[in-house]
Amino acid sequence: MTYTKKTRKSRRHVENAVVNVKSSFNNTLVSVTTPEGDVLLRSSAGRLGFKGSRKGTPFAGSQVGTALAKEMTPMGIKGIEINLQGPGSGRDSVVRALQAQGFTISVLRDVTPLPHNGCRPPKKRRQ
Repeated sequence: MTYTKKTRKSRRHVENAVVNVKSSFNNTLVSVTTPEGDVLLRSSAGRLGFKGSRKGTPFAGSQVGTALAKEMTPMGIKGIEINLQGPGSGRDSVVRALQAQGFTISVLRDVTPLPHNGCRPPKKRRQ
């Protein structure tokens, strides 16, 4: 087998993107996708060096937002839609950080899954 040099993945040039924010009490995960769903960038509070309970803080969420915004600008992304999911405290600060970087937010959507009737409760306790 001959050695073939790996070609570097070309940077995509995208005008609009979808930012998916999954915020739990323990961490904040953010991924930037195309409108079709292809993942372009992703980051989290743990990836930026936050450890333990500091990963779920609003400050960690804002740091994730600014770090992704710096990577999004060379791609030519101007307009974004944001999908928020989860009960964590970092979700609002991600939106504020992206808005401060100059992106135009067209849609702010909450996609947190809510049970319509939930699981079956456990049987009653015997007396």
